Amino acid sequence: MIVREARLDDASALARVHVDTWRTTYCGIIPDQYLANLSYEKRESSWRQMLSTAAENQHFIYVAENATGQIIAFANGGPERTSDSTYKGELYAIYIQADYQRQGLGHRLTCSVVQRLCEIGLHSMLVWVLADNPACSFYEALGGQKVYEKQIECGGVTLKELAYGWKDLTI
Repeated sequence: MIVREARLDDASALARVHVDTWRTTYCGIIPDQYLANLSYEKRESSWRQMLSTAAENQHFIYVAENATGQIIAFANGGPERTSDSTYKGELYAIYIQADYQRQGLGHRLTCSVVQRLCEIGLHSMLVWVLADNPACSFYEALGGQKVYEKQIECGGVTLKELAYGWKDLTI
């Protein structure tokens, strides 16, 4: 499988992965109606905007392609978005289609984001994840420490979100 930097013409594929993985990952966590109403078209528009402005915002997006060149996963990151005093970089999102999970792609994509954060001088990182997300164990296995928690609203319900942090990304 190939991991590479995303291009503008990847917006449609990114939208499909994004919506589909939300529907599988958050089934039973976020209300079914909310997940059913997710739109490929709206998400594609968001991705086009993000991809168009990524460089100027020091925001970067990586995709993973399967053997046939289909995008099956992505991760994106950049500067931490709330001016945290400890964690300067952030893994904004990482999503992998269910059939491709547990094959090392999450690790590869995260390493791509971490490498890029270090290249721009950001040597610490956090990621926010829903507390009920099965991926929490992935972040713990990568050495992430639970550092914050907050309540968020999504689809009309209140959910707990956790932040996992890494104070030193240098190896």
